[in-house]
Amino acid sequence: MLKPVKMIQTLLLSVMLAMTFHAQAAYPDKPIKIIIGFPAGGPLDAHLRLLVERLQSALGQTVIVDYKAGAGGTVGAQFVAQSPPDGYTLLLANTGTMVINPAIYTKAPYDTLRDFQPIARTAQQPLALIVNKDVTANSLKEFVAYAKANPGKLNYGSAGNGGISHLVPEMLKSETGIFMVHIPFKGSAPAFTDLIAGHVQFMAESVPQAANYAKQGKVKALAVTSAKRNPALPNTPTVIETGVANLEVVGFYGILAPKGTPADVTMKLSQAFKETLESPDIQKKMIEQGADPAYLNADQFTKFLTAEMPRWAKVVKQAGAKLD
Repeated sequence: MLKPVKMIQTLLLSVMLAMTFHAQAAYPDKPIKIIIGFPAGGPLDAHLRLLVERLQSALGQTVIVDYKAGAGGTVGAQFVAQSPPDGYTLLLANTGTMVINPAIYTKAPYDTLRDFQPIARTAQQPLALIVNKDVTANSLKEFVAYAKANPGKLNYGSAGNGGISHLVPEMLKSETGIFMVHIPFKGSAPAFTDLIAGHVQFMAESVPQAANYAKQGKVKALAVTSAKRNPALPNTPTVIETGVANLEVVGFYGILAPKGTPADVTMKLSQAFKETLESPDIQKKMIEQGADPAYLNADQFTKFLTAEMPRWAKVVKQAGAKLD
């Protein structure tokens, strides 16, 4: 027969185990916050806003979008890496944040594969090379000629140091021999504001954002960086088509959690994004915007990142881009 103290200890242990099981089984039982490392109004924000309603339905919880802008997405990524690995703080990141920043910064504040648990890749999309509407060039070939005739007089904006919108113009400069001055911003939204105002003349940005402004007549789209033309800009040639440079770049968006997030939570989140991205309505809207619904589950996304990191490290080295 158990002694009273022993009986109480056994009872308490049973209660604790039951509570633990209930807490795990109940995930998610409170709102989930998704961090974006750029200001509101940019391409990542637009992408996530498209998914939120259906994602909330799949998870049965409110999804809160929060912005922690700075250093090409690094501030937001570092915040998530240091958050509790409980599935309630996630990161929506892009190519620049996840695979370019670790290669371009001499002292990166996080290691993608060491500090994060990949959850799902949500999209792939090329960039569009765009100019202020008052720039006289109407094609990429004309723009390169214009830049060569006006060395140092052109500025290009980016969403921040180290991101894909910084690196692609550097790759174009390297291939064509043109010179432009880099003006980094804290995200795409303020960069677009200055491009439209004429304070910068050139940008390389995600097709959905670029197509939106091009259709409004606020900017001119000169080329896209994919192998094929994009449905959102059907009359805009690829860079390779223009004959100006052998440049093909496709970026990605994906959701990550802090390392150590439980496997069952990772699986539930990954499945929720799968359900969201398989919605015909969501897919139609993404394709119209210029993005490819390119879902990968947690394991597939991990393998994808493992392959992408050395590939972009090589590109960064070839471009000679480094940041302290």
